[in-house]
Amino acid sequence: MRYRELGATGESVSVIGYGSWPLAGHMGAVSQRDATAALRTAIDGGVTLVDTAQGYYDAELLLAPALAEAGRERVFLVSKLSREHEPTAIERAVEASLRRLGTDHLDLYLIHHWRAEYPLEDTLETLARVRERGLVRFLGVSNFDVAQTRAALAVTPIEAVQPRYSLLVREIEAELLPLCRDRRIGVLAHSSLAKGLLSGRYDRGAAFDPADERSRMAAFEGEAFGRAIDVVEGLRELAAARGVTVSQLALAWVLRDPV
Repeated sequence: MRYRELGATGESVSVIGYGSWPLAGHMGAVSQRDATAALRTAIDGGVTLVDTAQGYYDAELLLAPALAEAGRERVFLVSKLSREHEPTAIERAVEASLRRLGTDHLDLYLIHHWRAEYPLEDTLETLARVRERGLVRFLGVSNFDVAQTRAALAVTPIEAVQPRYSLLVREIEAELLPLCRDRRIGVLAHSSLAKGLLSGRYDRGAAFDPADERSRMAAFEGEAFGRAIDVVEGLRELAAARGVTVSQLALAWVLRDPV
């Protein structure tokens, strides 16, 4: 495993993180046994960054025993504010995540999505007070575009952003990545295997269980799915020539940028 400093935090984290979205059941049910085994395997493999969210409610519950078994001190723990942004709701959300996860602090707390109905200044000022209480160490934003990220930076320094980024989704290259380089903001790319599209596991005849969210997603249907498989077939040739898997190639491509 390789490690990088996360922005200007002074914290070194694994370049591959453990994302807990599947533990919320959106790709099928996950047992406590499997959740614990998966996280333990990741940590034993050198993963130190673990990502979850208020909106992944079941995932936080499933992570708690796994974190206790593996050792909370071995993990840089990230969660996100997914729902209401009123000041009291924010404080309750952080405290509830801490209870579910069985910890007394979060290393990084992100605003999960831009919510235009809530004044951003109020949200960030409340999160700054939460940080002053010692409940979170660093703050950031998730799924914000460059204009929204600049708006956040106008209110308070942020240590990390979490955008969607993969070989198939590259919008952040034009403005957001340069901004992060300039401001020394850490980038935690999510969906870098495009929900499995870039895993190399699927061909044109792939079908997904109705309990799997991908059975209802446009990216896994019709022409869009066909175009993605075209990309994957080209990647298979490149990966084979280098003696790696399609997943390894896709992740290495994302990690080529040192931000």
